[in-house]
Amino acid sequence: MNTRHDRSDGPDDIDAAFAEIVAGLEREGGVVKWPDSGDDSGQAAEKATREEPASAPDDTSDDTAQGPRDWAPSAEPEDEGHYEPPEPPPLPTPRPSTLGGIVVIAIGLLLLLVPALAGIGSSSALPIGLIAVSAGIIWLLLRMRQGPPTSGDDGARL
Repeated sequence: MNTRHDRSDGPDDIDAAFAEIVAGLEREGGVVKWPDSGDDSGQAAEKATREEPASAPDDTSDDTAQGPRDWAPSAEPEDEGHYEPPEPPPLPTPRPSTLGGIVVIAIGLLLLLVPALAGIGSSSALPIGLIAVSAGIIWLLLRMRQGPPTSGDDGARL
């Protein structure tokens, strides 16, 4: 079994490496002291600022020293030029053969659901209705366009 201590690609002592990283960050001033970290210097500084009277704001303060909660949104958001797609083209009108297939399917469904409308018995309406629905579906499938549209547009726009 291979453990982390046997590897040669990492440090031998993880805690010592972590302490070294934290010490480097503290030297650079990139570590934030948390109030509950046990450091009394932060609490003493906070207590001292509470006891001092409020003074005028420092005009020489650097704006980059503000925290993320000091940010205020601008009054009016800028228009970023959002993309608004063009209106879609109208649906094509169905061909007469397509309408014929839909009508045959509708007649077959009527025969299946309400056989009394045709004036024939339900034992005869069931096979006739199934044949009509199947024939309408087959007709529509056979009339489908094969291949890509012939508009000549490959879709790329610059």
